Amino acid sequence: MNNLARNIIIWLIFGAALMGLFNMFQSPSTGAPSDQVAYSDFVAQVKTNQIEEVLIDGRNLRGKAGNGRVITTVMPPSTDVVKVLDENDVRILATPEDSGMPSFFSILLSWFPMLLFIGIWIFFMRQMQGGSRGAMGFGKSRAKLLTEHQGRVTFEDVAGIDEAKTELEEVVEFLKDPGKFQRLGGKIPKGVLLVGPPGTGKTLLAKAIAGEANVPFFTISGSDFVEMFVGVGASRVRDMFEQGKKNAPCIIFIDEIDAVGRHRGAGLGGGNDEREQTLNQMLVEMDGFEANEGVILIAATNRPDVLDPALLRPGRFDRQVVVPNPDVMGRQKILKVHMRKTPLAEGVEPLVIARGTPGFSGADLANLVNEAALLAARKGRRTVSMAEFEEAKDKVMLGSERRSMVMTDDEKRLTAYHEAGHAVVALHCPASDPIHKATIIPRGRALGMVMRLPEGDRISLARDKIHADLRVACGGRIAEELIFGNDKVTTGASSDIRMVTDMARRMVTEWGMSDKLGFLAYSADEQEVFLGRSVSQQKNVADATASTIDDEVRRIVDEAYKDATKILKTFDVELERLAQGLLEYETLDGGEIKIIVEGGTLVRKDAEDTPINQKPKRKSRTGLPGTGRAKNPGSEPA
Repeated sequence: MNNLARNIIIWLIFGAALMGLFNMFQSPSTGAPSDQVAYSDFVAQVKTNQIEEVLIDGRNLRGKAGNGRVITTVMPPSTDVVKVLDENDVRILATPEDSGMPSFFSILLSWFPMLLFIGIWIFFMRQMQGGSRGAMGFGKSRAKLLTEHQGRVTFEDVAGIDEAKTELEEVVEFLKDPGKFQRLGGKIPKGVLLVGPPGTGKTLLAKAIAGEANVPFFTISGSDFVEMFVGVGASRVRDMFEQGKKNAPCIIFIDEIDAVGRHRGAGLGGGNDEREQTLNQMLVEMDGFEANEGVILIAATNRPDVLDPALLRPGRFDRQVVVPNPDVMGRQKILKVHMRKTPLAEGVEPLVIARGTPGFSGADLANLVNEAALLAARKGRRTVSMAEFEEAKDKVMLGSERRSMVMTDDEKRLTAYHEAGHAVVALHCPASDPIHKATIIPRGRALGMVMRLPEGDRISLARDKIHADLRVACGGRIAEELIFGNDKVTTGASSDIRMVTDMARRMVTEWGMSDKLGFLAYSADEQEVFLGRSVSQQKNVADATASTIDDEVRRIVDEAYKDATKILKTFDVELERLAQGLLEYETLDGGEIKIIVEGGTLVRKDAEDTPINQKPKRKSRTGLPGTGRAKNPGSEPA
């Protein structure tokens, strides 16, 4: 039972008990049955000595007979009843007359139902108001003041993004010593926009600023501005900046500002759209007639392409700080930060792990260290070794092993040749990335996987590298055809087909790598997608050009397919050797694959509590996931 239901029951029980108590006091029992009679009959019984005692309560008479019966009546006006009672020797009792002023008890009793209703109404209103400051506070800002009790973060906790950290350290220095910059005519920046993919540390940078600046730091999400009521968002923006002015100098951090800062004129509601009103008010507050000296606005987004241009101009967001994925040295520094609280075994090299995780963001690396610690704890270890980090890296990149999944011998054999086809083609394409690992153990949603990792961080793709990737992706399906025949090919190459088609189309329409179509871009401009891709999609090529694009895509894919087929037919012995090795060992690393395809003998030294198919210790390579055999047409390799 939740707190709301429990409180309601308590209130109902309390109200019922109080009502019963008042009713009990309001109607006291006399302890004997009473009969209502006419006044003349009451007087006749008095004169015949049937009544021994009479209680006079205002105009009400209550007589007590000898047999215990109680007789009541109401005397008419101008009646000398006391004289009649006295003449017949009846004992007379009386109560004081009402003063005409109601007692406190009677006032409370009459007002009790209304007071109870008001109390229940106040209770429900407080429950509904909750953290949103109530029905009367819709227009109030939801910005929260960050305190040191919530965990202080400093720039020492931020690593791998040195350039971004330097720019934000300057903002903190300006808040601490503004005179240093003002002497040279410098002005404090009004806004800083942090731009970067998810998980790169944008919010962590904002927390570090709060920990270093020693000024009030307000934090709010972009979605907190927009409500179902019109005008609430604009009112909250005004209230937020009013709070900032009262606490200046201060910092206001808006996370995911793209929720409220999208390009105007894109909503189906037109100019009356609530989001547009909120954005307009934010634009005015950031750079309008009223000055906001000492209030610095910091915002974070991973979708700068959808933000309104008026929001990005200097004077509002003076600086746009790009927070990219870290390079190899940045990853090393991030790993060292996250390894501070993790007991490490001898031989753990953060640089080796960093080289083997290209493209990882800071959040990915934090997850990698955590997974390694969990694996070591599961094995009962007191320290985390390099083996746990390698296993955790494979788990993050490829997915968890699903050894409980039952595969028939035929499925396992087909998967082995499929993955061997990818690997053999990769070995004989000089521009291909080196093979990191090949496995036929189901991981994630894939039945098998060949993973290739580049030697270092890659910024751009060369034409020969793209063609090599196309050939490697075709190798799995071709191996199935060569070994089992065209009638036995499976849907396991579905993800490979999608990847090949997409990459070939981008070569033609985006990258200008088609000799026939030349140095032109034919893809739709998706820089400003606001109404959704299906609504905003537009056709910017002629029908004849679209047909030529399809022909070029098919030509590129067919050439890659023919080249991969030639490689596998030439090196069919290597294909057979590698497939048999995968069936025997299930998982092979790059070095072991080379030994097997060259006809060597693979000798493994199995460490204590290490599965036979786990790779031996070796120098890690770096790179990105490769190709694999999907479980079904709708699944992707990890």
